[in-house]
Amino acid sequence: MSRIGKKPIFIPENVFYYIKIYKKNDNLLIVNGPMGKLKEFIPKNISLKKEKNKIFVNYSYNNIINKKKNKSIHGLYRMIIYNMIIGVNKKFEKKLELVGIGYRASFNDNNRILELHLGYSHSIMIQCPNEIDLKINLEKGKNTIIILKSCDKQLLGFFCSKIRSFRLPEPYKGKGIKYFNEILIRKTGKSTK
Repeated sequence: MSRIGKKPIFIPENVFYYIKIYKKNDNLLIVNGPMGKLKEFIPKNISLKKEKNKIFVNYSYNNIINKKKNKSIHGLYRMIIYNMIIGVNKKFEKKLELVGIGYRASFNDNNRILELHLGYSHSIMIQCPNEIDLKINLEKGKNTIIILKSCDKQLLGFFCSKIRSFRLPEPYKGKGIKYFNEILIRKTGKSTK
């Protein structure tokens, strides 16, 4: 058994979950909380057992091939379920910092489009998913900070990496989009004799 998979998941009082059974290979887990609702397909070999305010994630196997596969996804699905329960109770947050002269961002809340000016000849427009709350922090003399919040940790991480990919931080001056408080390894430039 996975060491992570063996750990119980504590359920807060205001979080509820239920499983819809499908005829296919997967079951649908639905987690409901004060911050939102999340859904995830879980293999039929992964089962949930509830004891008071804890959930235990178990796996079953029929033969050696299934045992190896189920053993490998045991810890993964335990962490996915854990992140769902934490997310619907308290949203996950990520911050991105735009480092560079003239690098700025604006967000139109009506059509949910994030517009980035990153030193290219054109501005970059990105459609923001409805599940993500986006806020831009502008202070005079400081770098622009984009604050993203969501119940879905996986979607939040994917969207942040997509934004960051438009201008990765370069190693000499550190210009680009970086995570807030991210430590970058800097290179020294050419030195004259």
